Amino acid sequence: MQPFQTITSRAVPLDRVNVDTDQIIPKQFLKRIERSGYGEFLFYDWRNQPGFVLNDPRYQGAQILVAAKNFGCGSSREHAAWALSDYGFRVVIAPTFADIFFSNAGKNGIVLARLTEDEVALLLQRAAELADYQLTVSLAEQTVTDAQGFSAKFEIDPFRKYCLMEGLDDIGLTMRHEQALDAFETEHDRAVWLRPRAS
Repeated sequence: MQPFQTITSRAVPLDRVNVDTDQIIPKQFLKRIERSGYGEFLFYDWRNQPGFVLNDPRYQGAQILVAAKNFGCGSSREHAAWALSDYGFRVVIAPTFADIFFSNAGKNGIVLARLTEDEVALLLQRAAELADYQLTVSLAEQTVTDAQGFSAKFEIDPFRKYCLMEGLDDIGLTMRHEQALDAFETEHDRAVWLRPRAS
């Protein structure tokens, strides 16, 4: 996955509470085995509704999603994180996230920034009302800022922060130990061949 340092991007306001994983990526699109190709189906049912925020051309190419509380609730499907990432979102800002979604998103290169409800309400308002409203998210500083003077800090687990900044998913983390794993396998194979055989 791509390393994350700092992103400045247009912010998309999704002022809905309890956005669950079935709304993020409906179940009929879960037949794929790859992680790619889900972006076009992100919020599929809502995108068929006139006036849905992602249908507004001014938000095209945005990498930051601002949402209301309890984002990512519902089932544990990792496809929700895949769909957000494949669409292009690198950051989701909300007051609270469902625990399993929080883990899945981090493992797929998405920074989840928990801010207070008042802070998120202000960002939702500005993103909806101001033309080309942009936010800057710094993972190193753990901050969310804008050009209007807004600044807030968010907490993140140090290990998850390290993985995101280094661009390491679970496979990438494992491959950092490739030499040690190869040495173990070689020694294991040698031990098996040298083991006395039962007569």
